[in-house]
Amino acid sequence: MNIKQINTAIMQGDFTNEELNTISDAIRFARAQLVVRNKSALTIGSNVKFTSSTRGTISGVVKKINRKFIIVDQPGQFRSWKVPANMLEVV
Repeated sequence: MNIKQINTAIMQGDFTNEELNTISDAIRFARAQLVVRNKSALTIGSNVKFTSSTRGTISGVVKKINRKFIIVDQPGQFRSWKVPANMLEVV
């Protein structure tokens, strides 16, 4: 089953509120696991990239790893970004 089929099944299905809540819980759990995997692959000084909705793809270096957000310095720009761990991709 691909993502399009899953979306269609959810939008057109006759799910109860409880069933939709369990789907929502499963998505939250999967996101949390993605954050754990991404954070374990990161170290201070790692080169990373992420996509900003307004500025496009941004590359930088990990400055600090917090519980929920990673601080990324953009070299040559004197700018830091506070980015959720699940949005980062190691370069």
